Amino acid sequence: MTARRTNHELEAPFEITAWDETVYEEPAEGPKLTRITIRKRYHGAIEGSGVVEVLTAQGSAGAGYVASERIEGTLDGHRGTFVIQHSGLAEGTDQSSHGNIVPASGTGELGDISGHAKEVQQEVLTLVYTL
Repeated sequence: MTARRTNHELEAPFEITAWDETVYEEPAEGPKLTRITIRKRYHGAIEGSGVVEVLTAQGSAGAGYVASERIEGTLDGHRGTFVIQHSGLAEGTDQSSHGNIVPASGTGELGDISGHAKEVQQEVLTLVYTL
């Protein structure tokens, strides 16, 4: 018989420990394009670290990003790693973000993880996952 998998939802606060931004295109008109490496320290339901590679388009009235983040540590007591692909848009004060756990990216006790993520509030990852 197959074990029943259930969804779990958690909020994982984090702090940014490093931010390295490089502009790779800055046209006279239109948004600048950047690459950012962000390092994070998670506390609470996730205890560990994350490293994120981000590509952005940053204009005066709107912005967007795509990113891959590898998280390493423990998630509700399960040790391992997994990768989230994130993206988001901003237009004025309206912002949205979403992400998915990359299939088969989990290692260790997180080997079967699946789910999705978003950042509803600043420096808090909301993760809905199945193990």
